[in-house]
Amino acid sequence: MDILPQLAKAFLTGGAFCVVGQILLDKTKLTPGKILVGFVVAGVLLSALGLYQPLVDWAGTGATVPLTGFGHALARGVREAVDSDGLTGALTGGLEACGGGIAFAVLCGTAAAFLAKPREK
Repeated sequence: MDILPQLAKAFLTGGAFCVVGQILLDKTKLTPGKILVGFVVAGVLLSALGLYQPLVDWAGTGATVPLTGFGHALARGVREAVDSDGLTGALTGGLEACGGGIAFAVLCGTAAAFLAKPREK
């Protein structure tokens, strides 16, 4: 497969998510935190309805990197864990599916805190 069309699809999809977020910031009184949570919940709901996986298949990382992709990963992890472990999988599946990414984000944040030099305002 040629890489340029795949990059274009990823860029356009990720950019469309950013445009939606910017419109919500500009046209509503929603706070950034509420918008971020809304994106994650939208990813979970779209995944539960079976609508997000076709977008992931088409756009690749343009659909998996944004916050909606995080919600999709949580939902997919819960679904797989419930299938294999039963009801307890509903509590553990999301953490198992996203634990590596969360741990990496915490590690990067800790490294940035040690490397940054805070300044007085």
